[in-house]
Amino acid sequence: MSESKVINRWLVVVGGILIQLCLGAIYAWSAFTGKLTAADGPFMFTKTQTQVIFSVGLVTFAVVMALVAGKWQKKAGPRIVALTGGLVLGLGYLLAGLSGTSFWGILLGIGLLGGAGIGLGYVCPIAALVKWFPDKKGLITGLAVAGFGFGALIWIKLTSGFVFGPVNLTPGWTGLYGMGMTVSKVFILYGALFAVLVAIGSIWMVNPPDGWKPEGWTPPSGTAAAHSGGNDFTEIEMAKTRQYWMLFLTFTVGAMAGLMVIGVIGLFGAEQLAAKGVEPAKAKIMAGTAMGLFYALMNGLGRIIWGSVSDRLGRKNSIVLMTALQGAMMLIFHFIGGSEWGLYIGAAVIGFNFGGNFALFPAATADYFGNKNVGTNYPWVFMAYGVGGLVGPILGGMMGDAKAWMWAFIPAGIACLVMAAVDLSLKPPQHRNA
Repeated sequence: MSESKVINRWLVVVGGILIQLCLGAIYAWSAFTGKLTAADGPFMFTKTQTQVIFSVGLVTFAVVMALVAGKWQKKAGPRIVALTGGLVLGLGYLLAGLSGTSFWGILLGIGLLGGAGIGLGYVCPIAALVKWFPDKKGLITGLAVAGFGFGALIWIKLTSGFVFGPVNLTPGWTGLYGMGMTVSKVFILYGALFAVLVAIGSIWMVNPPDGWKPEGWTPPSGTAAAHSGGNDFTEIEMAKTRQYWMLFLTFTVGAMAGLMVIGVIGLFGAEQLAAKGVEPAKAKIMAGTAMGLFYALMNGLGRIIWGSVSDRLGRKNSIVLMTALQGAMMLIFHFIGGSEWGLYIGAAVIGFNFGGNFALFPAATADYFGNKNVGTNYPWVFMAYGVGGLVGPILGGMMGDAKAWMWAFIPAGIACLVMAAVDLSLKPPQHRNA
């Protein structure tokens, strides 16, 4: 299939979603943290150690995407870069599985290699689909990355069975762990699946021919063009604008909040519920449901819904609203997380808003800095995810070890509210050559 051949653009969407389902495995980390920290288990990691692995994966994801994937996919096309990412991700999980109980082996496999594989693959569907769908950027970037959120649901529930509260979709089957598989064996199985599924999805990862546009769509002109991706900035030009740093800092605090909760919700939820008198075994199931159903499902839906809303409400208004809602929920999450439905509702709202980041920020990057260069520009906006991924989960793990969960969530909530207020002044940049 030639890069210059026009294909049904919805096949690119299908391939992108399949790739993202696998890359979303990083959000399934809570399926492993309980096993890794169990006092009677073979690993006996601290909470902080589990979050260091998670954070290294997030940072590597962002750095590789910015320094390698953006430019490489622009030169070589998205297919080869996505395929390489899938193979590296699969290799990382395989290495982690073969490392036994070694912290450093798992850190290298899932943190460094796994993060690098995700960084290579992630930008490819986004960069390709913005070119195929200039008429539906918000919706289509949401769809492109929705699989990343939904992937967490699949990979978490495969380990424990598809039980959602009182609803059991797999009666008699208690997941891979229930079948007797160890954490190491699950890592190996997942590595093989990731490599194969990303390879299949990469088949449709191609760019449209130069000059192609959707039938019946007329590109905007004049001022409208400058506000909807028609005014192209290079990475250096973009970095000199105030708008870049506003987007960067807002994405940072949104990522910090969402990734903190992903990393610790299994541990936090189980502890808070048990402290309120819930049997420990039931508390773990409830905490797993909060992440595996409510957070993961709403994370995926948030990407689609916020992306679609932003096509109507505007990027700035959507970013301000989403970030403010996230800040408000983070402020109260510690106080409601000790009840079953409080934990579920908090997880759902935080997951929904966190997912919205991945639709709004690539669409805003395309709008403000150009559709043509989004594949090279967005990775530098996405570096904010790496910063948030370093601060959020490690802060959460440290506060968890210190039995002071509240002081992880409240600072993140305040930071989100501050950036929501700052973003009220956000507007498209003026190109110096305009």
